[in-house]
Amino acid sequence: QVQLVESGGGLVQPGGSLRLSCAASGSRFSINAMGWYRQAPGKQRELVARIISGGTTNYADSVKDRFTISRDNAKNTAYLQMNSLKPEDTAVYYCNAQGSRRSGSYYSSYDSWGQGTQVTVSS
Repeated sequence: QVQLVESGGGLVQPGGSLRLSCAASGSRFSINAMGWYRQAPGKQRELVARIISGGTTNYADSVKDRFTISRDNAKNTAYLQMNSLKPEDTAVYYCNAQGSRRSGSYYSSYDSWGQGTQVTVSS
């Protein structure tokens, strides 16, 4: 299994900033893509930002020009820099990673999720 641990959530005032981190750990694995999703109360989980091998990124329209996703391949860690936060950004933010794992001479794909971190934007 590939485990994901998120950190960096919290309470921030509108217009403020937060930086989320997601560290992946396990054995004999590679990461093809990492992403951040969020789920607000009563709503479905939605994609916030995603980064794939090579550095290509995509963002939800609602966060473009405010959020930036990045990745440190050496640390198997993804970051989400969130600026100009709005109350509507309030949600539980989940990290996701997809890739492959090697077991002996066999490779298998994985799709792992973190436990989530709460982001609350309120005055």
